[in-house]
Amino acid sequence: MKYLIVEDFSGQPVCFLFPRRVDHGDMRNQLPYGKVISAGFAELDKDRFVCSGGSQELEVTARSDEDAALLAECLRHRPGH
Repeated sequence: MKYLIVEDFSGQPVCFLFPRRVDHGDMRNQLPYGKVISAGFAELDKDRFVCSGGSQELEVTARSDEDAALLAECLRHRPGH
């Protein structure tokens, strides 16, 4: 999967996962948020995200550990939701 992490209007990071066939730039154009914080590729390896790469067109790179932690938190199971 590919991902983007953008900053919402309150300054908080928001994660978006999407298929590899979609360009980072095309996905960025669909989002109403401001600044792109990072972008790259995300894979699941033994219950852990591995983030790598980046987007030349958006001029951002993956932040391996930080992005993996954000993605994991966004997808964490929350009982009752």
